[in-house]
Amino acid sequence: MRLFWEVARRAFQRNLTYRAATIAGLITNFGFGWLRVSVLLALYDGRSAVEGITQNDLYAYVALTQAVINYLALFGWYELMESVHTGEVGSDLLKPMGYFQFWMAKDAGRGAVALLLRGVLIMIFFGLVFPMSFPAGWQWFWLGTAVLFSWLVSFTFRFLINLAAFWSPNARGMINTGFIFGWLLSGFLMPLRLLPEWVQTIAYLTPFPFTLNMVVEVYLGLLQGPELIRALILQLVWALGMAILGQIVLKTAVRRLVILGG
Repeated sequence: MRLFWEVARRAFQRNLTYRAATIAGLITNFGFGWLRVSVLLALYDGRSAVEGITQNDLYAYVALTQAVINYLALFGWYELMESVHTGEVGSDLLKPMGYFQFWMAKDAGRGAVALLLRGVLIMIFFGLVFPMSFPAGWQWFWLGTAVLFSWLVSFTFRFLINLAAFWSPNARGMINTGFIFGWLLSGFLMPLRLLPEWVQTIAYLTPFPFTLNMVVEVYLGLLQGPELIRALILQLVWALGMAILGQIVLKTAVRRLVILGG
């Protein structure tokens, strides 16, 4: 466990050095968020609420989706793939910790920086500009739990699809396909509650709603009591299931790995 935290701490420190990229990302996320607010408000057509989501809730939804783009790596994550293609995977597999745990620790450090420097600041900026709704009391605890579990689901999914690099000299296309489906089915493009029921049914057969959409619904208080507990448990089930599947795929992948002919 100590080695895990040491790797995570160093990843945290490394990602802290990219200050210019952080500032540029904040400006870009806020600008696109403002544009998305304008587009989504047009869907209300003068109504105060749609499917239980008020206009103030909509501001919070856009703020949250923009805040976690980097935290959940919604637009892509290729580090593992690139390490396979460059041969760095050889040294990674020789490290005194499991391959899955090593990448999990690295991503934990990266995600922590993204959450603190982008996520929190974007929420503050939106709160100053728009009349957003905010959680209260114990809702903050459940929100924090959902945010943590959403990262677990996101990481295990990203780890799994990046393993395609062991079979393809350029797995970027396959990985991007997974992320494209994730944009719609996670509720990034639009709250899932505003989509047709058949789309929602398909979405909940995948892990994607248990990343972003789960965080949004907990934040807005749309999930309460037993329904909330059930959703949190399903987050853990998806994360555990994809982690186990990732280990199975990894064992198969390592058997066929060839580096410098050996």
